[in-house]
Amino acid sequence: MRHAEEVTFGGGGLNRRGDLRADAAALYALARGPMARHLPIWRGKVLMQGPEDAPTLAPQPLSSPALEHALMNVFLGEAPDGAFWFAHDITPWQPNEILEAPDSFLDRSEQIYPGLEEARFIELRAAMAQMTPLDAEIAASARAITGWHATHGFCAKCGAASVAAQAGWERHCAACGAHHFPRTDPVVIMLITHGNSVLMGRSPIWPEGMFSLLAGFMEPGETIEAAVRREVFEESGVPVGPVRYLASQPWPFPASLMIGCHGEATATDITLDPKELEDARWVSREEMLDVFAGNNPAMKPARRGAIAQFLLSNWLADRLD
Repeated sequence: MRHAEEVTFGGGGLNRRGDLRADAAALYALARGPMARHLPIWRGKVLMQGPEDAPTLAPQPLSSPALEHALMNVFLGEAPDGAFWFAHDITPWQPNEILEAPDSFLDRSEQIYPGLEEARFIELRAAMAQMTPLDAEIAASARAITGWHATHGFCAKCGAASVAAQAGWERHCAACGAHHFPRTDPVVIMLITHGNSVLMGRSPIWPEGMFSLLAGFMEPGETIEAAVRREVFEESGVPVGPVRYLASQPWPFPASLMIGCHGEATATDITLDPKELEDARWVSREEMLDVFAGNNPAMKPARRGAIAQFLLSNWLADRLD
């Protein structure tokens, strides 16, 4: 698929610079150099600035009081302009204001650190579609790696506390010597078509009117193609024949890799698994164009920035090849 890397969180051009991760002296100098960019992360939210329709990352100087709360920092890599990016998890900071209960699907609340009134901590899903490709890639990487550290503080082999290593890209256990690496969970998401129609489904916990492409986690020992066929049949009862890969998207909520595929259904009868889907239906191109235009009150368009919207848009534009 020629447009595969146009998906949100992909194609930003960040060079991970794995060659620097073991060089503590070089990273120490880079972190204090003029091209250093230090990005605070608070409870998974990214510090951003600017208007809602064009937010940008808001890195802070290493001397910023905000960074004094940091549990740890991670070297993210080098941007095309030569800037070196570091993520700092400042989760211990407690905002003065009382937070409103977030929406069950998306936390739209924003937090401001004292003295940084022009910036605010934003849930990445609320801003991802308005960000530049580079900012989105940096933010996704920062959220994913700091989130992994927050939930993997102990060795999975012996249970002892582990410590960050390799500039934040590993955890080491001093007790048994085990090395642990960031986790990414592969998820297949499927554009299943039959003739001029696409299969759409909705989870029981989603907001009213929200539909998307079917998706599910891959299982050990399973190919991508087998996972596509299994997930679609388990959830909807629809059998799938030929399957091909289209595009992928890092999805740091908390740690998935969305693997977008096109599958051709060999039958159209739907038998729902009510534990997985509340509804599933075939939607024609013409109907989906109305959905994207906001003219279908029963179905909302897929969320901007998500790979489902990307795949559906390219299907509607006949750009899957």
